[in-house]
Amino acid sequence: MDEGLAADVASLGMVAGVEVEGGTARVALAVPGGRRDDGLAARAEAALREAGAEAVEVTFVESPRFPAQEPLPGVRSVVAVGSGKGGVGKSTVAANLAAALARDGLSVGLLDADIYGPSQGKMFGVEGRRLMADENKNIVPVKNHGIKLISIANLVEEGQALTWRGPILHGTLTQMLKQTVWGDLDVLVVDLPPGTGDVQLSLSQLVTVTGMVLVTTPQEVALADVKRAYTMARKTHVPLLGIVENMSYYQLPGGERDYLFGEGGADRWAAEVGLEVLAHVPITRALRESGDAGAPLVVTDPDDPAALELRRAARRLLRRVSEEAVATLPMA
Repeated sequence: MDEGLAADVASLGMVAGVEVEGGTARVALAVPGGRRDDGLAARAEAALREAGAEAVEVTFVESPRFPAQEPLPGVRSVVAVGSGKGGVGKSTVAANLAAALARDGLSVGLLDADIYGPSQGKMFGVEGRRLMADENKNIVPVKNHGIKLISIANLVEEGQALTWRGPILHGTLTQMLKQTVWGDLDVLVVDLPPGTGDVQLSLSQLVTVTGMVLVTTPQEVALADVKRAYTMARKTHVPLLGIVENMSYYQLPGGERDYLFGEGGADRWAAEVGLEVLAHVPITRALRESGDAGAPLVVTDPDDPAALELRRAARRLLRRVSEEAVATLPMA
């Protein structure tokens, strides 16, 4: 078990290799940065000895990285986060996934593509900070909590209502993607707007999207809309990386779980379409307060139950991105 994330190394995609020779078992564990974790090594050794190994060797290697073909200059992977509808906590999930990946040592950017309802500036505490341009008139993203961030909220006056049509949305997204000085990024997370409209279509046309994470709540009315987002991703040839079920339950003081929005909705649908549920994120006061305070929960309280689920989701997402990278490599 990875005690910090309360999940086993296999389900987190951390087992890079296993070899048995005689009575000796060798296992390689993939972690961000390849940093050795003596506690995790000891638990792995104990598990292998319990299984019958006479000698055990545990090594740590760098987590697999991303496609050799870069979707944007310097950007190894682009991960879209969508929902098909508003009000399910998509932006909160996107913010915490980005922050969790950065916390694990990856270089991460976040593009707030929700043009009509941008919220990442607020969630990262950079609202009111204006985006600047370099000498080549390229946009320089703002940075906080280890994330490079660009949002339309940092380009227009606070509270201004935008009434842009499709061509202007496409042009704006093009600028935000391709005229931004992202530098070298392992992951660019794109927070999509609700629905299945112009921004989603433009993103799939402008860059190679490594994959999409879908965010839903358990009830059927939310799943009905996320199914449309799923269908659109399939039609635009964007791989599906998994589902995050947000507001999954509320933990009562006595330890029981109150499934306010129903139980098992994401799991049933995921089984139908062959997707992985990356996390079941509970409703917690801390998760709401962290967004309002301008710092993702995985940064301010990484051991909060909701933060742990989001950190596990980020690890599983990293595995899925790596699998997509391998799947798209050219045949020898």
